Amino acid sequence: MNRTVLSIAGWDPSAGSGVAADLKTIAAFGHYGVGVVTAVTAQNSQGIQAIYDLPMEFIAQQIESLQSDIDIHAVKTGMLGTARATTIVASLVQSLRLGNVVVDPVLRSAGGTALLEKKAIAVLKERLIPLASVITATTDVAAALTGIRATDVRTMKDATRALVKLGAKAAVVTGGQMGPRAIDVLYDGKHFSIYDSTLIPTTNTRGVGCTFATGLACLLARSLPLPEAVDETRRYVSRAANHPYRIGKGDGPLHHLPSTA
Repeated sequence: MNRTVLSIAGWDPSAGSGVAADLKTIAAFGHYGVGVVTAVTAQNSQGIQAIYDLPMEFIAQQIESLQSDIDIHAVKTGMLGTARATTIVASLVQSLRLGNVVVDPVLRSAGGTALLEKKAIAVLKERLIPLASVITATTDVAAALTGIRATDVRTMKDATRALVKLGAKAAVVTGGQMGPRAIDVLYDGKHFSIYDSTLIPTTNTRGVGCTFATGLACLLARSLPLPEAVDETRRYVSRAANHPYRIGKGDGPLHHLPSTA
């Protein structure tokens, strides 16, 4: 299928997360990926050393340039960095009528570095999340956005329901670890879907959230029903995380083209 998926996120020069990881994911799903960079980072497998947030106007120019020439079938938003960037992205997603929007709120890195300024959280809730076809959030991000600490299936359901109340059409809360099991919960505004699988013992976890959200965008671009899209994306992420080689001295990245390993 001739589909183009847009990633709006930060640039990670080690290609483990952000736009670089998203483009690899889109390629793995057989679509054409285009990317808008919101911030440039100096980072590697051990952490983030510096961040340069791009001006709001330049972010807008990138989006408008792509949309004026290329049909966009799905959008994934990741690291936005600032309130101004969040505002312009939300404004253009709405005014350009971009569809199949997957919002992945990136608040902090795994190492604890802030990736979204505090005042941008209100903009995220008020402007961008209501445009989301689906919002994806780890249990930690869900807690930051809703105040609900998801520690079991019941509270994960509560968190997804609260995210949908913020305006998203659907929500997935990921990262529920209950003993040897990995649990994700989807709520589409009417029904819950519970996904339960064996937790993979791996440290190749950099970019898991980016990859999951982008995979969903790819499958929404194909008009796959959301419950099936979540299931298929989870399987893809599991394959991508389950590889033996190491890159860097810290946590390793996913291998986004596992079938070629």
